[in-house]
Amino acid sequence: MKEWEVIFADQKGETTTLLLTAEQRPSDEDAARAIRSHLFPVMDELDLNDFQDRSQSPTARWLKEQSGVSITDIRELP
Repeated sequence: MKEWEVIFADQKGETTTLLLTAEQRPSDEDAARAIRSHLFPVMDELDLNDFQDRSQSPTARWLKEQSGVSITDIRELP
């Protein structure tokens, strides 16, 4: 398994990182779910049916529109 660093701007606009372990590069949606779990553990199972099937990455969209959190980069750690 490889380690991936997800870099994102949090609600305050500060750059934050989160480490993920996966064989392949996580998609934006996978990274967004991990970020949501990290920042909003109570909302981990939030019903996103407003965005479901209308957005390619509903969790990433929700994070950006409702919380001001945006993913800036996903890169493999050496």
